[in-house]
Amino acid sequence: MSDTAQAPGVDVETASRAVGAAQRLVDLSLRALAEASSVDGRLDMASIDRHQVVGYDLAYCASGLDGARLVLAGYAGQGEVEADLAVAFAADVVADLRARLDGRLAAFGVDRADWDGTLDSPEVRALLDAGRSPLLLEHLATAAGSGSIPGGPRHLDEEFEMMVEAFKALGEDKIRPQAEHVHRTNADLPEDVIEAVAAMGGFGLTIPEEYGGSAGAGVDHTMAMVIATEWLTWASLGIGGALITRPEILSKAIVGYGTQEQKQRWLPGIASGEKMVGVAVTEPDFGSDVANIKVRAQRTEAGDGYLVNGVKTWCTFAGRADYLMLLARTGASEDGHKGLSLFVVPKAPAPGHEFVETATHAHGAGRMEGRAIDTLGYRGMHSYEVSFDNWFVPAADLVGEVEGKGFYMQMDAFANGRVQTAARAVGLMQAAFEAALAYSRERRVFGRLLGEYQLTQAKLARMAALIQSCRQYTYAVARMLSAGGSSGQREASMVKMYACRAAEWVTREAMQIHGGMGYAEEYDVSRYFVDARVLSIFEGAEEILALRVIIRRLLEDALAAG
Repeated sequence: MSDTAQAPGVDVETASRAVGAAQRLVDLSLRALAEASSVDGRLDMASIDRHQVVGYDLAYCASGLDGARLVLAGYAGQGEVEADLAVAFAADVVADLRARLDGRLAAFGVDRADWDGTLDSPEVRALLDAGRSPLLLEHLATAAGSGSIPGGPRHLDEEFEMMVEAFKALGEDKIRPQAEHVHRTNADLPEDVIEAVAAMGGFGLTIPEEYGGSAGAGVDHTMAMVIATEWLTWASLGIGGALITRPEILSKAIVGYGTQEQKQRWLPGIASGEKMVGVAVTEPDFGSDVANIKVRAQRTEAGDGYLVNGVKTWCTFAGRADYLMLLARTGASEDGHKGLSLFVVPKAPAPGHEFVETATHAHGAGRMEGRAIDTLGYRGMHSYEVSFDNWFVPAADLVGEVEGKGFYMQMDAFANGRVQTAARAVGLMQAAFEAALAYSRERRVFGRLLGEYQLTQAKLARMAALIQSCRQYTYAVARMLSAGGSSGQREASMVKMYACRAAEWVTREAMQIHGGMGYAEEYDVSRYFVDARVLSIFEGAEEILALRVIIRRLLEDALAAG
């Protein structure tokens, strides 16, 4: 092997054809799974569940291929480094698909001829030879790390580049200096961080201007929300990246379904940061299985409101919140998701790790009690278990003043939450990458800088390719959601699933580059690692997204296509 060997040429067109070939094999497998999972021409969930391993792998690989296609079609054409990053990402995506299917072709409903014509085609072999070459990765690490933006250029409009710089500066000034203290002591989210984000208009990015927000005509408000989230997370996931998510989820529901009076009553306070928001959806026995939740909101005999009883869990920021977005059952248990309604529950903001509120109303006495759940990472906002005992909610606080539509309101709002979580994954990966890159340039091992070793360079190159590709994938889905309708709904789950899994690997490798010091709490990279672990769990656990959202919609498309 020669030290002077050149990195193999990277052909974006060939890479695109290779991704297309891989997609054809996935499509074949999806058709086979659709046939095996349908009864009388309609999908049957019990049948899908008999093929969960195949369904999960197909959902994950389809998500990666979707991202590779989008990055190759757009970002790769922006320059040489961009093309290298995109092709390296595509090569890893296709290699992962090959690894998952090899030896299990029958389980995926394909045969050797299908494999030979797609995953062993000349285009795929060329992509893998070029995109996974150690020499290319070495070249890529040098190119990506030498620029002013580690990880590759973003190619945003000037307006959004200014937004990046503004939120990055806020994170550097207000959030990063406090992030370690909050994490180590499990302290409350600092009030000056809330005030700084409010002053930047961060809580009103997707709220229309007429209600105090900044989402006006001609402004891609979903992109604005994604960019703000990415760079607040770059500063800290616990006290920055999650801060605008809860207001965003509730605001989306109110803007889309609330009455005019409700919009005027709730949105200005949320947009200004005067009113903080928590979300109470999950229950102890029903995590992502939202359709079967049990917390009940019983209409009073007088018809003036509802009495809420039951327990919610993982209610992030419920203590400090002024409003809780509450999903509760107003219909019969057998109604499933059609018996759920969405409420806004006002409460007094409470510091610390627990709170109790009592209230006397016309129907008796009510109690709401919260207890923070200790977690290994993602600290600052605190996630609570909240119990309701005859807690009275006025009828005017039912979103849209209509029962039975809460599931749809919540799911629509959560699509934005999922693409926002993908942005959080990107921000966290970026922080970990920068820390690893900096350490590799100062740490000497056996007389050489750590960053001079080929294996370190390969790690950094793969990190850079993952980060930039997940970033561009997230931007593309944000633009789809901005278009409205059903556009981007499935893709929001796909990019969330893929980027959050990527964040676990990137933060792991960043810690590994630090060696023993990566395990020491004095380095931020240890916090990045434990914070990353939550991303694949909240806003839709990856298994639920794969088996109840992504694969189901992919199979529906496969059935429709015949």
